[in-house]
Amino acid sequence: QVQLVESGGGLVQAGGSLRLSCTASRMISSIDRMGWYRQAPGKQRELVAVVTSGGQTNYADSVKGRFTISRDNAKTTVYLQMNSLKPEDTGVYYCNTQARVLNYWGKGTLVTVSS
Repeated sequence: QVQLVESGGGLVQAGGSLRLSCTASRMISSIDRMGWYRQAPGKQRELVAVVTSGGQTNYADSVKGRFTISRDNAKTTVYLQMNSLKPEDTGVYYCNTQARVLNYWGKGTLVTVSS
């Protein structure tokens, strides 16, 4: 059973930065994409950023220009650098990995941005 473990969440003031990391418990073959989702209180989970096996990236409009997703294929690790954080970025951030028909989720890490 593959586990995804997120780290790097915490409390930060508006305008600050955080870097999230997500590492798989073992190597995953045939990864199609890795990404980050978030869920704010009372809202549905939404896509934040994704990176494909070919290196293509896609971002939610709300984070473009502020967040950067990257991955280390050798370590099956994905990162999310978050700059210029806003209170509306507050939520639980979940790591996701899709490998063919398999879909893995982490348990989430809480990001709180104070105004």
